[in-house]
Amino acid sequence: MPKTTISVIKADVGSFPGHSRTHPKLLEKAAKMLKEQRGRLLIDSFVTHCGDDLELIMTHTHGVDNEDVHRLAWEVFMECTKIAKSMKLYGAGQDMLSDAFSGNVRGLGPGVAEMEFEERGSDPVLIFMADKTEPGAWNFFLYKIFADPFNTSGLVIDPAMHEGFIFEVHDVIKKRRITFKCPEETYTLLSYIGACSRYVIKYVFRKDGIIAASTSTEKLNLTAGRYVGKDDPVMIVRAQSGLPSVGEVIEPFCTPTIVAGWMRGSHHGPFMPVGVCDANMTRFDGPPRCICLGFQICNGKLIGPADMFDDVAFDRVRARCNELADMIRDQGPFEPHRLSLEEMEYTTLPGIEKQFRDRWEPIGE
Repeated sequence: MPKTTISVIKADVGSFPGHSRTHPKLLEKAAKMLKEQRGRLLIDSFVTHCGDDLELIMTHTHGVDNEDVHRLAWEVFMECTKIAKSMKLYGAGQDMLSDAFSGNVRGLGPGVAEMEFEERGSDPVLIFMADKTEPGAWNFFLYKIFADPFNTSGLVIDPAMHEGFIFEVHDVIKKRRITFKCPEETYTLLSYIGACSRYVIKYVFRKDGIIAASTSTEKLNLTAGRYVGKDDPVMIVRAQSGLPSVGEVIEPFCTPTIVAGWMRGSHHGPFMPVGVCDANMTRFDGPPRCICLGFQICNGKLIGPADMFDDVAFDRVRARCNELADMIRDQGPFEPHRLSLEEMEYTTLPGIEKQFRDRWEPIGE
């Protein structure tokens, strides 16, 4: 039996009002176009949104970076952009940095997470989607899931996980990658991935080579050379049967974390796990949100989804995120609510600095 590939490809092609949410017409168009390819290019598909991002979940047997699958996603986004422009939706085609498809959507604006694997007897897969933040937002959670025994008891008591995991980390500034073995290199891993704006976990593998997690690492500002919106990453995590359980995968999201993004991509804010029904950006165009859909994979079919964060068990972390939002919003334009100057280089702030560069005078010794 051929291996199964899951491709999660997202893009912001227009929203209403402002950066709040994806219009139902875009969701309908995307779902229709993917459904037409079931039994042909695709085995199965599912379409959803997180905030203003259109999320395409596709299964097939063509492996990662397949040109036809990526072209399909590109065509979906382009058709939805046309609809968005016809309705004057905000930021129509925002993530589409080129009109020309070049065999792969990587580097063209959309975010991509993919993995290919041989299906197990039972293969639960959790797909995480975020809005108003950057790819490094997943670093904390992936570390907790695959390297922290206080979160994942299977690292201690499951023989199949006892040897640990391998993390592939990408340097998104210098375009290079490195791998770390955990638990042996845990401290070194942390020394890098704590700098979330530069070092991003791309893949996690069990030490026997089984893939466990895949994320999107595309950074729009580095691709475009200017601020065109935050990256709004996606992530795929496999669970159970020698991998962390479903409960161990989502447990870290009970801890409120502070991530970069939020309003104008220029602020730090709490990362709030919500059900799909609450994945709409409102307060200060946020706060940053995360949704999680759970599926069982059966011969490439998506059995589900289950809306994992649509649960009262996450009410307390949402309340804590709101409290953090109150506290950090009180700081207004001051750091650390506003991002550091280094990160602000790719926002709209340089336009202000350019206007006043001739007003500066040297200070005498």
